[in-house]
Amino acid sequence: MSRRTLPLAAITFFAAVLPATAQRYTAPQVYSQQVEGQQQVRYAAAPRGGQMGGGFIEFVFNGTGAEPRPARPSYQVPQYIDPRAGQPYEQSLASRGSMYGQPQGYQYQAEPARPAVDPRYLPQTVSYDGKHAPGTIVIDTPNKFLYLVEAGGKAMRYGIGVGRPGFTWSGVKSVTRKAEWPDWVPPPEMLQRRPDLPRHMAGGPDNPLGARALYLGSSLYRIHGSNEPWTIGTAVSSGCIRMRNEDVTDLYSRVKVGTKVVVM
Repeated sequence: MSRRTLPLAAITFFAAVLPATAQRYTAPQVYSQQVEGQQQVRYAAAPRGGQMGGGFIEFVFNGTGAEPRPARPSYQVPQYIDPRAGQPYEQSLASRGSMYGQPQGYQYQAEPARPAVDPRYLPQTVSYDGKHAPGTIVIDTPNKFLYLVEAGGKAMRYGIGVGRPGFTWSGVKSVTRKAEWPDWVPPPEMLQRRPDLPRHMAGGPDNPLGARALYLGSSLYRIHGSNEPWTIGTAVSSGCIRMRNEDVTDLYSRVKVGTKVVVM
């Protein structure tokens, strides 16, 4: 066979094979089809280790010719952090002497934790063998107790705060007036010592006289409540007898104007 004859034979072979190959071509198999009476269901492609390059291979595995979409980041609910966590809680954020809360722009500062009232100073019924008649109020200044004498050798005992050194006193008085949420007018003697004090303060939770007051004779002294209950059992006042607000309210309901008060 000559060199001219070999190319001619090759051309003849390919001309016979190509039409036969074209006749055997079939369309790609359809992997999903619509079934009458059923809704078409599409399944997400399983995640693969890497990119498959798109095109026909990508079509086989995930039904599209596009590259796999990156996984969406999982959403996490943001955690709320309380800026005041760990700080002591104050039921009333109003400043002392203010009935309307803190002014705009006020920087909150946590007050130091206050000690709890000693259980000895909580109200309780005790035995009483003194000489005073039922209905008498007896104030034991050194031990910081107030007794309301009852019948049958009993007495209701309350814890109190008393005058600091130099301001204690003793004697016999009587209740001449009773007041609920009394106003406070510091006496001139107190204003001389404390010129920064207000000349008048309306009754309320911030008032140092507290919820109730029993005025003793014509003196400047009173048995009254307090907005500083942690001072019960101490000597801190200017001579008045202070009680917890709930205790003075209870005492107020038990005594009348004219009740005898003995201060020892």
